[in-house]
Amino acid sequence: MTTTLFANARLIDPEAQTDTPGSLLVREGVIAGTGAPDEAAPEGAAVIDCQGRALAPGLVDWGVKIGEPGERHKESFRSAGLAAAAGGVTTVIARPDTAPPIDTPESLEFVTRRASDAPVNIRHMAALTKAREGREMVEIGFLTDLGAVAFSDGVRVIRDAKLLARCMTYARGLDALIVGHPQEPDLSKGAAATSGKFASLYGIPAASPVAESMGLDRDLALVAMTRCRWHADQVTTAGALPALRRAREGGLDVTAGISIHHLTLNEFDVGDYRTFFRFTPPLRPEDDRQAMVQAVAEGLIDVIASFHTPQDEESKRLPFEAAAPGAVGLQTLLPAAMRLYHQGGLSLPQLWRAMSLNPAKRLGLPAGRLSAGAPADLVLFDPDAPFVLDRFTLLSKSKNTPFDGARLEGRVLGTWVAGKRVFGERP
Repeated sequence: MTTTLFANARLIDPEAQTDTPGSLLVREGVIAGTGAPDEAAPEGAAVIDCQGRALAPGLVDWGVKIGEPGERHKESFRSAGLAAAAGGVTTVIARPDTAPPIDTPESLEFVTRRASDAPVNIRHMAALTKAREGREMVEIGFLTDLGAVAFSDGVRVIRDAKLLARCMTYARGLDALIVGHPQEPDLSKGAAATSGKFASLYGIPAASPVAESMGLDRDLALVAMTRCRWHADQVTTAGALPALRRAREGGLDVTAGISIHHLTLNEFDVGDYRTFFRFTPPLRPEDDRQAMVQAVAEGLIDVIASFHTPQDEESKRLPFEAAAPGAVGLQTLLPAAMRLYHQGGLSLPQLWRAMSLNPAKRLGLPAGRLSAGAPADLVLFDPDAPFVLDRFTLLSKSKNTPFDGARLEGRVLGTWVAGKRVFGERP
């Protein structure tokens, strides 16, 4: 039996919402329990002295784009797995917006096989409609049986409300989770910024934040009608929060997420038209960013994710409005989140609740916990270790990060999946 004691650790427990010194015992890839920092190791156990560094459940990154099939030059399962391990991400939830999309049992079986050799856990969402065209529902039952954890057309909003309602009704009967993208598609079409003085001065095509509120209102009305399980992939504007709050208070089975970029950057970061800051939805004003941080602290926003979207150089070296949106984030999710910790906006247990426990719970996964019986998916990190990010040191195939050259704090020292070390040397 393989036994490992993580001694002298700073345990970050998102379930108990505690940040305390202690030790963690792992047997056969499963957490056996916690103890005092200087807990005596069982006979024959390996001992890892954490030297007071933080030990937490590995991150569960919900909404990762991997380029297989169709865009393997941007990201492969191997490169994404290596980047995830280096970033403390132990479970990747892959998006279905590939080329072609993951919309059939055959395509889901293909990516499941391709992902099996990755050093971290990779689970897959499937498309909600065939080819993500918003015309015909996929075989939700078959795809669920094959392991699809949720269903989403990504940023392609289903315009046909009657079709979406049918999808929701069918999903409810199978207890399947639908992931929506709250946007009014006509109002937000072609937008590369949030409308306002900044976008006008820079001449960037923009959309009102009302587009998000309108899209969210419509989807929540359909959720209220069908009573399905539903998750908003990104809620990024203060104006959308009241509708989300009313849905929760009304008993709807609704959760919401946000990207780490929308929590740590704002519209002014676009600066001199730097296309690494081009996102969908676009970056928001500072007031919205602060409102979202508070919403995470309150638990109104449940999930923080990287929304890792690899783009090659040719896709980014274009005029700002023409550049492909998105950024890589598997390796920068944790250090970017440390900005929120050091600014005093969120504690480490609050961050890990949103980056590990909540996504695991919503998707029915056993990860995100330090309790006995949970898988030993762990990250050891120093939240105070400073460094300057060089994008060419990232292990993703694509290097499109907005944090290139940024001063960050929070260095991953080790990552374990089911008790097996997949990144780092002994501290």
